[in-house]
Amino acid sequence: MIKRIEIRDARFPLGNGAGSDAIHRDPIYSYAVVNLQDDSGLTGTGFAFTLGEGNDLVCKAARYYANQLRGSDIEELMANFGVTYKSFANEQQFRWLGPHKGIVHLALAAVTNACWDLWAKKRGVPLWKLMIDLSAEDLVDTIDFSYLEDELTRQQAIDLIKENKLTQSSRISILNVGYPGYDTSIGWFNYPDQQVKENVEKALETGFTAMKLKVGSKDPVHDIRRANMVREVAGDDIKIMLDANQQWNLPQALAVCAELSKMNPYWIEEPTHPDDVLAHQTLAQKIAPVKLALGEHVPNAIVFKNYLQVKCASFMQVDAVRVGGVSEFLAVSLLCRKFNIPVVPHVGDMGQLHQHLVLFNHIALGHEALFLEHIPHLKARFIHPVRLEDGLYLTPQNTGSSCDLKL
Repeated sequence: MIKRIEIRDARFPLGNGAGSDAIHRDPIYSYAVVNLQDDSGLTGTGFAFTLGEGNDLVCKAARYYANQLRGSDIEELMANFGVTYKSFANEQQFRWLGPHKGIVHLALAAVTNACWDLWAKKRGVPLWKLMIDLSAEDLVDTIDFSYLEDELTRQQAIDLIKENKLTQSSRISILNVGYPGYDTSIGWFNYPDQQVKENVEKALETGFTAMKLKVGSKDPVHDIRRANMVREVAGDDIKIMLDANQQWNLPQALAVCAELSKMNPYWIEEPTHPDDVLAHQTLAQKIAPVKLALGEHVPNAIVFKNYLQVKCASFMQVDAVRVGGVSEFLAVSLLCRKFNIPVVPHVGDMGQLHQHLVLFNHIALGHEALFLEHIPHLKARFIHPVRLEDGLYLTPQNTGSSCDLKL
């Protein structure tokens, strides 16, 4: 039984330009942490990601949810977690603050992720193994399909999982090979040109074949020059992604993306406001064959459904510490699999949780093992930090979701 609940407001200033983008010039990586301890001494850890002030508000909302789990048995809870999730997501005291977005939904993510972590620890396995070994029915019972049924019903999800499980053995070898990563830290916004060049060279030396540059400055000429500089240093065979962090309106995005397309970006990420689905549809059509990657700031599966319906995204960047946790991540992954759109998560968790989720996506759902973002800045903060060799995420062997933080 869950007997003890701890909520932590954990904040980690980075400094020296690390983590900076067109909006966040001096970011404070922050986690609203939920610890659920059961009567056997096991502790499930989950968190949501924020960037400083406001993290305390997420913690307060998470405490409200978590307190309702006191006395619950984790096996009984997860046997039909979709019902609990739906109840929390539509909590009458909180729903006006959302629905299904903002502070209350981030809080739900932290609690949901703690439940999944405790479940895996209770069974003595890494989260990826727990998820892969679950039956299709048990998996979908952890998901709330509300408002998704026009595209994905519970039975369709079961059928999709069962269909892909038939070929699961052909993909299991990735556990031994490692999951490809990409270096998202070569070109933070505040890094000077020389540091970016050196970072590109280091990334290549350590085995990365894909990397990302922050753009979205007030001077598009600056962005275009830096993008071409990275291409020149990296060479033509390296995948280079450009991330604008929502800084352009549609006319600006159309103009700048047309210029950036000349250096052959693998994708352009978050070019305009994340709620503007139709702007992304227009942009995707106008700049093709250049592709868009979207979803870092998308708060719930319903908006992801809309993105998929209008065919504006070639890559979906759902983040399990931004949406309502692992359960909603699963809903989005299933939707994306139906539409044959790859999932390349944003990693507000620094890849700790998502290294498990992408293994599940590939092995159980048949998603392409494209790559997973790598951000190294908080490695020292985790008890079981992610491990990479030659640009590959090594399969985590510790029980749970790898989200335990050092005190």
